[in-house]
Amino acid sequence: MPFDMQRTTKYILMSFALLLASCQELPRYFSGEQLLAKVGDKELVADELRRSLPGGLSEVDSAAYAHVYIDRWVRRQLKLQEAEQLFSSSVEDIDRQVEEYRQSLLIRKLDQFYVDRQVDTTFTEQEISTYYNVHKSDFKLDRPIVRGCVVRVPKGYRQRARLKELMTSKQEARQQDFRDICLKQEFKLDDWSRRWIDWSDFLNFLPTFRSQNYDALMQKQGVQEMADKEFYYYFVIEQVLRAGDATPLEEVRQTIRRILFNGRQQQIIRDHEEQLYQTSLETRAIRFYGDAAEESQTQKPE
Repeated sequence: MPFDMQRTTKYILMSFALLLASCQELPRYFSGEQLLAKVGDKELVADELRRSLPGGLSEVDSAAYAHVYIDRWVRRQLKLQEAEQLFSSSVEDIDRQVEEYRQSLLIRKLDQFYVDRQVDTTFTEQEISTYYNVHKSDFKLDRPIVRGCVVRVPKGYRQRARLKELMTSKQEARQQDFRDICLKQEFKLDDWSRRWIDWSDFLNFLPTFRSQNYDALMQKQGVQEMADKEFYYYFVIEQVLRAGDATPLEEVRQTIRRILFNGRQQQIIRDHEEQLYQTSLETRAIRFYGDAAEESQTQKPE
């Protein structure tokens, strides 16, 4: 910034700081149109700076803020002027893009206005399951998932045989006995019998090694066993789905909710757009001429 500009800016900032510390009424020599900086034909006046000033600043902080604001404004105007000179041939295209963006923002705001007023965010289980069954081929697993459980038992525990027997029982009472024992003995029990877990995550609860492949374990029935220095790990794999199989409904329920919700939003937007179009035709708010008029008549709904 030239020396004269710096000196002028410094004087203005000092005056501005004094103004902020004094009464709210502006003196005539520092009115809202007081010129603070000028770049080419662009001018920065005191009123613009004052509108951007945050409340509650001290005199020193206000002066510092004003200095930064003026400096940024000057630099921005310099870059804009250079850009307009370098890209003068593209100004018309830039204006067109800005206008298209403005129109897109307005239309999006209008669409959201009607969506917020009309959209129903509740979905019945029937709606979700119907969509799932019709589009099941769209939901494919990209990795194996399993249902099962893992229990970690100290090697000194003597009732391991009974624990394994209860673990595989199909009777709810015996399953409850199994859970009660684990709770009483404070065995670590990780249970995914009612929900799915990635096979790779399931293996993390066992004393496995990343360098080995354990996929063969998914094919085995009954209680399987692993051990480390302190514990036995008993685990059961009750159900397996592999990569390429259909993803279970419970795993994609939220995804389907989002799909259905988006569908409802789009339907509201289309319905409003069509209603607006037809009303405008009836009131002659829009008209077609020449070939466009003939085309609109042939496409007019009965």
